[in-house]
Amino acid sequence: MESKVSKVNNAEVSTAGELKKTLGLVPALAIVVGMVIGSGVFFKPTAVFTATGAPGLGLIAWIIGGVITICGGLTVAEIAAAIPRTGGMITYLEETYGPVWAYLLGWAQTVIYFPATIAAQAIIFATQAVSLMTLSDSLITPIAIAIMLFLIFMNILGSKTGGIIQTLATIGKLVPLFGIIIAGLMTDGGGIVRLVPITALDHPFVTSLGSALIGIMFAYDGWINVGAIAGEMKNPGKDLPKAIVGGLTLVMGVYLLVNVAYLFVLTAPELAGTPTPAADVANVLFGASGGKVITVGILISIFGALNGYIMTGMRIPYAMAKENKLPFSEFFAKLHPKFQTPANAGLLLAAISVVMIFSGKFDQLTDLVMFVIWIFYTMTFVSVFILRKQQPDLHRPYKVPLYPIVPIIAIAGGAYIVINTLFTQPLNAAIGLVITVIGLPIYYVRKSKFTK
Repeated sequence: MESKVSKVNNAEVSTAGELKKTLGLVPALAIVVGMVIGSGVFFKPTAVFTATGAPGLGLIAWIIGGVITICGGLTVAEIAAAIPRTGGMITYLEETYGPVWAYLLGWAQTVIYFPATIAAQAIIFATQAVSLMTLSDSLITPIAIAIMLFLIFMNILGSKTGGIIQTLATIGKLVPLFGIIIAGLMTDGGGIVRLVPITALDHPFVTSLGSALIGIMFAYDGWINVGAIAGEMKNPGKDLPKAIVGGLTLVMGVYLLVNVAYLFVLTAPELAGTPTPAADVANVLFGASGGKVITVGILISIFGALNGYIMTGMRIPYAMAKENKLPFSEFFAKLHPKFQTPANAGLLLAAISVVMIFSGKFDQLTDLVMFVIWIFYTMTFVSVFILRKQQPDLHRPYKVPLYPIVPIIAIAGGAYIVINTLFTQPLNAAIGLVITVIGLPIYYVRKSKFTK
């Protein structure tokens, strides 16, 4: 340990590895909502209604995605409360499955999850900016690269503006959401008829639902970090499930309401046919000027989400390099001599993200991310059963309610998402699997050099 007290997830950790318990229910609830609501709700309706072909199944998919998310959050919370150590999901997999799977997760986060998510956020930021300023679509890629590199640079400088960015992002995401919900539900455009039919004849129910879910889970992503606050709570056994169920239910309600509002204004085919559904709805509701205000709010929200992923993502390759787990670890483990930030790890993240900006579109990148990360999420859900059997005496300040039903729902949902992607997007799945498996030979070649 570098010092007697280090900062992990904004919590103080003593040399005994025990997090200071300072969080009550209300701040925990706010953290849950803040971590989950991002850019997906503004842009994923395009993918969802393209997949379902009908409004009813699209809305059902948002509800199912929320239920899977809540069950997943409740399940992971038990492991997080029992193993409140830095590292999050990597620690859980190492405890349950051993170092190989933990390494593969770290590798996948380094080369797929964070770069692809950053690239997707940058692309959607650029798409929205181009739409707002009526610029040529040819500028989407350069704007995406520019905004990503700008935030990488700001994080390398160790700028203290991070808190301001996140505060503005929170306002940015709430203003357009509630503005669209209130105005959309009050519209007299005959939107009720647009909530039916449930399914479209040319869209098979099972595969359409699965394809919609893979997009929806990106909008719900961030929930895995909910478990990380367990060690910071005064009474995790009592308050953690309330924060998870309350926070994620609130998010699900907001997502459902905003999609109903979308459908009150535009039809499902119209939402499927635009890359900027929220902005298009705002333009109808508020006119050109009001629509631009909403669009600016959306841009601020994406900007904050992108900053958050960059801030977190830079530290994954740095942490792995510190333990000599990556090729060229000596280089990637170096901190900036002046700002003491993981600058070289940030450059690695930037390089991979640029490649992904050039190689993929928003939905393709997010689908790739969700497929890969949900393999590890599902393994984490299964670990609840394994740890209960292998370590029955492990202190568990919180236990998942309605065991084993809740973990089984999470596992079934995760398996459905992964298996459906294998059938509906075999190329995307193959790319994700190949890049992940490349980590295996690197693990075995470098294993003897690990410092941990």
